[in-house]
Amino acid sequence: MIDTHAHLDFPQYNKDRDKIIEEAFVSGLKAIINIGVDLDSSEKSIKLAEKYKNIYATVGFHPHDASKLNKDAFIKLEKLASHPRVVAIGEIGLDFYRNLSPEDVQIKAFKEQIELAKKFKLPIVVHIRNAYKKALEILREKATGMQGVLHCFSGDENEAKEALEMGFYLSFNGTLTYKNSRSAELVKKIPLSSILVETDCPYLTPEPLRGKRNKPKLVRLVTEKIVELSSSHSFKEIDEIFTQNAKKLFNLDLK
Repeated sequence: MIDTHAHLDFPQYNKDRDKIIEEAFVSGLKAIINIGVDLDSSEKSIKLAEKYKNIYATVGFHPHDASKLNKDAFIKLEKLASHPRVVAIGEIGLDFYRNLSPEDVQIKAFKEQIELAKKFKLPIVVHIRNAYKKALEILREKATGMQGVLHCFSGDENEAKEALEMGFYLSFNGTLTYKNSRSAELVKKIPLSSILVETDCPYLTPEPLRGKRNKPKLVRLVTEKIVELSSSHSFKEIDEIFTQNAKKLFNLDLK
């Protein structure tokens, strides 16, 4: 198992971070991708990746924090992107649900960070909420031929098809286990070779633990839900496919 989207640097883990990480690897996880959302969290992600051999970092500005991506911040981000433990640029994208940064600022930051990923030949981790039309338009314009993942995918079948045609992976987390999840039927139609699993911890804890703090080892519950939905593959078979997908996208050299 690989948790492809975690936020272990967040303050929710300040009291027991090392314990949660140890617990994850004892439970069978092979790797964790810790995701940056601004300069501070990107730097902390790298520090975690330096400390633990099977934690890898991404660096980037979440659309909520796009307003912080000024010229000086971009120079610092570019320096972080060159670190050998960085495996992607992200999470980047558009969030027109909360609009914590103005839409035009989000769009500018998204495009700039796609270009940064191109420069370093890195994949992108994309956050989209209430903005699939515009985000896919930008990806068609700027990210043709690139590798990446649409994390916490919540789009419809047509949007999934468009993303898959561009070569992107779609990632699912604890929301897939919720009652009346709109993604449950969609997952059945997506090739297993195009799926990643994640927790987005400390958020979006899967059932039956919804409401509690999420953690990387619970990515197993997301995989189990997909096994249930697929009905024709074992946990071991699907887990192996998802592990290989993550290794391929993030170029992981797991010993």
